[in-house]
Amino acid sequence: MNLTHWQDKQMQGLLTAATEDELFDVLAAAAYDLGFEYCAYGLRMPLPVSNPKMYMKNNYSRHWQDRYARQNYLRIDPTVAHGMQSVLPLVWTDKVFGQCPEFWEDARGHGLRVGWAQSSYDARGVGGLLTLARSHDILGETELREHSLKMSWLVQVAHEGMTRLVSIAAPSHPPLTPREIEVLRWTADGKTSGEVGQIMHISERTVNFHVNNALEKLGAVNKTAGVIKAAMLRLL
Repeated sequence: MNLTHWQDKQMQGLLTAATEDELFDVLAAAAYDLGFEYCAYGLRMPLPVSNPKMYMKNNYSRHWQDRYARQNYLRIDPTVAHGMQSVLPLVWTDKVFGQCPEFWEDARGHGLRVGWAQSSYDARGVGGLLTLARSHDILGETELREHSLKMSWLVQVAHEGMTRLVSIAAPSHPPLTPREIEVLRWTADGKTSGEVGQIMHISERTVNFHVNNALEKLGAVNKTAGVIKAAMLRLL
């Protein structure tokens, strides 16, 4: 089945999904159609910085789900770390799990031997990670060439659907103006309001006006919090 026909087939289910569980069932079916037994999806909110909200859904065995949570494998999972740093797809290999061999051995002991993962981020800074896995048959170059576009497409529609349906999805904020973004960027570089005014050829009072408007829109209590929040939301 070519890419367009495959996309049309998946979209029928994706568009009619009314809950995150229904959407995940569609994703899991699409993963199976691509030759994978298991599917996992995780969402990570950009805020609060100290303890960001997360949502995870998968069809792994209950024993592995419990084991993963009990051992706090999320903390050391290299596929998660990769997804937070890059949106490039990642194929599971011994090298990928080289820093956590016990975790890798444990995962393989639960039938998770072959896998692929890719992350996606939206304008609000919400991150998602789609993982496709199976217990057998290596993921070779031929299979990757044949299915890579479908898999990456699935990453994007999964993110769009999950951020729409999952209850913890980040609330939207009034958009920042170009001026507000610019003053926050200079502030992030350590410039004072006076210095920003000189750089932008506006008064210090005008700089503070834009800063205060940006802080109000972001719900931030001070400039430091505002800059951090804007950066985490990928506004700068």
